[in-house]
Amino acid sequence: MLTLKRFRRAVVVLLVVLACGVVSVGSARAQNITQGYLSDQQLQNGMIVRLKSGDATKVEALKLEHVSDMFGVTVASTESPVSVSDPTKNQVFVATQGKYQVLVSDQNGSIKSGDFITVSALDGVGMKGDRTQELVLGKALAGFTGAGDRESSTTLTEGNGTKKEVSLKRIAVDISVARNPIFSGDTVAGVPSFLAKTARLVASRPITAVRIYACLGILVLALLVGGAIIYSGVHTGIRSVGRNPLAKKSIMRGLISVTLMALIVVTIGLIAVYLLLRI
Repeated sequence: MLTLKRFRRAVVVLLVVLACGVVSVGSARAQNITQGYLSDQQLQNGMIVRLKSGDATKVEALKLEHVSDMFGVTVASTESPVSVSDPTKNQVFVATQGKYQVLVSDQNGSIKSGDFITVSALDGVGMKGDRTQELVLGKALAGFTGAGDRESSTTLTEGNGTKKEVSLKRIAVDISVARNPIFSGDTVAGVPSFLAKTARLVASRPITAVRIYACLGILVLALLVGGAIIYSGVHTGIRSVGRNPLAKKSIMRGLISVTLMALIVVTIGLIAVYLLLRI
């Protein structure tokens, strides 16, 4: 017979089991599940990768010009509590969230704990992020001072042709690919931030202040012309109805025509603004 004491003991045991399960699931989520992918390249652990264009079963080292495709970091299969893979294939494992070692360089200066990490000019290698990068891999959990604290080094050819030696090292990073919260690309000198952000959202690229204000002028002009047409039509219609109530139907048709004309003017203005931003 189940006594009250035994019932309470069973409830306590059940709660303990459930709590352990929640903790285990939480721990697995903190590290996330790593996924196995094929690759046509020889990828080291800690390299930043993207899904290969046209083949989502493969990954490749992320290039700077493809930063918007940032996906995750290659890791050892033993670094994650749960890994999904095909044992019949030679795969690399990729983590998209959690705390893992990432190969970084000092291309953009020394890295401190808490700095944002993004991809550098070296394929698959990270560096310290700043306000000029729109996307970041995550936050550094350890520092990297450079030459005196490096595992290896390489020579980087910069845009002007000069060569620069950069130091490399793997450091712990809390991975969570996201938009850079300190990104300043949405700001344009002399332009309110909401206008700059709206223009960039439409154009999908940085827009100059001259072009933004030109678009604003076109939009305001279109709205003023459309508003003037509607005001004139309504004002004339009211006066006409007062003089000749029997002509109400024809006057309403005239008002509808005027409204449509105003909408056409505003639409043309919006199209002109869109083309000016996109071209």
